[in-house]
Amino acid sequence: MICRSFEPIYTPQARILIVGSMPSVKSLEQAQYYAHPRNAFWRILFDIFSEPPTLDYERKKALIREHGLALWDAAAICEREGSLDSDMHDVVYNDFSMLYEVCTDIRTVLCNGATAHSLFLKSGYAGERRVVRMPSTSPAYTLPYEKKLEAWKKTLLNALYTP
Repeated sequence: MICRSFEPIYTPQARILIVGSMPSVKSLEQAQYYAHPRNAFWRILFDIFSEPPTLDYERKKALIREHGLALWDAAAICEREGSLDSDMHDVVYNDFSMLYEVCTDIRTVLCNGATAHSLFLKSGYAGERRVVRMPSTSPAYTLPYEKKLEAWKKTLLNALYTP
């Protein structure tokens, strides 16, 4: 099956770019980033910023923008059966230069898991930015939620509040 990523979520003031690999089948069906109910991505962000979680996708996108973040996937298009990153092939990368032209303050890229990290580095769009491999928020990555939250909180807040 051919999978196509979504448009990025960003504000021109974004300082941190969060990169995934490719939306899951559930996310593609719902046309929402991280729509699988067991994916911890949104829960982690709402916990980091001490805000009540919501199912409202517009509120989720607003959270990204309000906190100077940008969100996009490394892959624009790929072939994949199911949702596993390990099944991705024939990857076409997103053109991050467009995003960087608008979001000129992005200095840190947080990659959501090993595949996102690998794909982003292969894309050639890292440039002078700091690229950090974060624990995947996917339910397939079995690290306990508290450990994922701790890693994301420390790295994200440090990057946001360090010049």
